[in-house]
Amino acid sequence: MDSDKIEDIEIHLLLEALYRRYHYDFRNYAQASIKRRLRQARDRMGLPTFSALQDRLLHDPAAAAGVLRFMTVQVSDFFRDPSYFRAIREKVVPHLKTYPSLKVWVAGCSAGEELHSLAILFREEGLEDRTLFYATDINQEALETAARGIYPLDRLKTFTENHRLSGGKTSLSDYYTTGYGGAVFDKSLRERVLFSDHSLVTDAVFSEMHMISCRNVMIYFDRALQDRAVGLFRDSLIRNGFLGLGSKESLRFSAYAADFSEFVREEKIYQRRKA
Repeated sequence: MDSDKIEDIEIHLLLEALYRRYHYDFRNYAQASIKRRLRQARDRMGLPTFSALQDRLLHDPAAAAGVLRFMTVQVSDFFRDPSYFRAIREKVVPHLKTYPSLKVWVAGCSAGEELHSLAILFREEGLEDRTLFYATDINQEALETAARGIYPLDRLKTFTENHRLSGGKTSLSDYYTTGYGGAVFDKSLRERVLFSDHSLVTDAVFSEMHMISCRNVMIYFDRALQDRAVGLFRDSLIRNGFLGLGSKESLRFSAYAADFSEFVREEKIYQRRKA
C-alpha cells in the first residue's frame, strides 16, 4: 500500500477520533482541504505522521485546540468583496426596511470581520436598532476574538477602502479607536449580537431569520454536507428571507436549489421562495 493511501486511512481515523473525543465533526469536509490543514498542524507540532497527531489529540486537549485553529482558519476582511455589501445595501436593505424587527445570522463568523461589517452597514442604513444579530462558529477562540472587536492596525487601510467601495456613508474611523496595539471597534456595534457556538454539521436551525450570510464556509464541505447546510438555512429563513454565499459558492447543484431564487446572481445572494 502506497504512502498516500496510508495517509488517507490515518486521516479517516484521526477525524473519527476528533469527533468521538471532542464532538468536532470534520468527517464530511472536502478531503483535499482537510489533508492540507492537518498537514500544516502536524508539521507545526513537529510530528512525523497523522497517527502521531491523532495520539496527541486524544491525550492532550490543548493540542486539540491548536489543531482546531488550523481546521477552521478563515481569512477575511471588513467588507470583503465590497460589491457584495453594496448589493446588500442597495438591493436587500430596501426589503428589510419593511419589517418592524429583524434577525440576521452570520454563520461561520470566524474572527468577526463580516459581523462588524454588517453591523456598520445596518447602522448606516437605519436598521441597527431593530436588528438582532446571531454570530456563530465552532471555534471558541474565534468567537472570543469577534466579541473583543480588536484588529491589527496594519489591516485598517484595506478595511477602510473596502468600506468606501461598499457604499459606506461615513468614515470607518468613526467606529473605532486605537489602543491595545490595535483598532478597537466600538462595543456598541456588538450590543445587539448574540455570540454562540454552533456547527453547521451537527446542530439545528436558528428560526425566523430574515437574512443569513455564510460566505466561504461551504467550499470546505463535501456535497452531502453542503446540502445539509443549505437545508438548515432554508429551514431557518422566513419566506422571502435572504441568503448570501461566497463568490465561489453556489446553490446551482444543491438538493434545495428549487427553494431559492437568484436575487443578485453576480453576488451570490439568494431569496427563499414563498412556497
